Amino acid sequence: MFSNSPLSWRQTYQSYRDIRLIWVFLLGCSSGFPWVLIGSSMSGWLKDAGLSLAAIGYFGSVFGVYAINFLWAPLVDRVKLPLLGNKLGQRRSWIFLCQFIICITTVFLAGMHPATNLWLTSLLALIIATSSATQDIAIDAFRIDSFSKSEADKMPQASAMSVIGWWTGYSLPGYLAFINADSQGWNTVFYGMAAIVVLLMFFTLCVGEPKTHRDELQHLAEERYNKVFNNGTVQTWLTVTIVEPFLDFFRRNGVRVAITLLLFVFLFKIGEAFLGRMSIAFYKEIGFSNEQIGYYSKLIGWGATTVFTLLGSVINVRFGIIKGLMIGGIAMSASNLMFAWIAQVGPNEHLFLATVITDNFTTAFSTVAFVSFLTLLTGQAFSATQYALLASLGNFSRTTLSSFSGQFAEYLNNWSLFFVFTAIMVIPSLIMLYTLRHYFDNLLEQAKHRQD
Repeated sequence: MFSNSPLSWRQTYQSYRDIRLIWVFLLGCSSGFPWVLIGSSMSGWLKDAGLSLAAIGYFGSVFGVYAINFLWAPLVDRVKLPLLGNKLGQRRSWIFLCQFIICITTVFLAGMHPATNLWLTSLLALIIATSSATQDIAIDAFRIDSFSKSEADKMPQASAMSVIGWWTGYSLPGYLAFINADSQGWNTVFYGMAAIVVLLMFFTLCVGEPKTHRDELQHLAEERYNKVFNNGTVQTWLTVTIVEPFLDFFRRNGVRVAITLLLFVFLFKIGEAFLGRMSIAFYKEIGFSNEQIGYYSKLIGWGATTVFTLLGSVINVRFGIIKGLMIGGIAMSASNLMFAWIAQVGPNEHLFLATVITDNFTTAFSTVAFVSFLTLLTGQAFSATQYALLASLGNFSRTTLSSFSGQFAEYLNNWSLFFVFTAIMVIPSLIMLYTLRHYFDNLLEQAKHRQD
């Protein structure tokens, strides 16, 4: 991606033979799982329980914590957990703690009946979402720390394995949930989900903690602020922990470019977020069964995402992420129109299959480039905080704003028109991408020099 000429196919293949990519994949599974736990599976449960589209959309507002997790990301960067921190290291200890909380809360959630205990169900879902959002801070930092800036040509591979892991953790449990929901009931399904969390905790114990120069870089920052505060230990620690990560981001990019970058990140996934929040309710309302949703949307969708993510990463490795972002964004917008087609035709399985494959191809392709780009923007000293800042902006449209998707769908009262609007929502980000093209080129050139 950063070399003067594209890598050969052999070099591209060999670049995937790295044990660290397996670690990124395993933790990616942990990152994706909560989204099916309190996302699509919960949407199916709420729909079967008789809740309205607006209620399902508002329930998804618990995901809003993903949009603000950058507020406590500095703690994940700087605070060392007692006992766990010494045993597992900075990144894995935070991941393991969050998984433990998710596991316990899922057991309680499995005993709920949403129709009669909606507020308590929402509270448990909020606890899971908060733990998951915190876990994501550590998982993203783990991936970034595992590959230094001098290995910038590994970013697409690491991003691909993270995306494949995310979709594996999201789709396979989702498939199992939906094919068993009718016969076993949602409560039993969620007890099974708790068992999956235990497996994910075992994965965390298997991976290796990345070795970085983070502590040294943070110490240098502390020395600078010690001079400002005349060795005021508390003021220095708070400033380096809370303020410096954000100042560093704006200092490296400049205020104008930094704000433009943040706006682009915010806009890129907004159409996909609106579509994703209503997709399960749409499938069920249009006439597809839980088993069909599980098979096509989850199982087939997972397979398609895995293949297309690898393909997308290979293309990004050889030719760069900028074309991947632009082409992926355009294709992502166009693929939303496939859902409008289903709304016109009805529950046609062949069209459902074509839509799932098309949607997963465009999503996977654009996501690899998007994650690679976010990784490129982070600094080494505060990778958790800066990536969380960028990801939380993308998650704001994906979570908080999309909680109004149900109300918007009910207002339109026309599924085809709803999906046309989701396609249009992608266009502003593509315009933003075009205005940033020269800055992107400079970033890639700087990464190339670091590699040389």
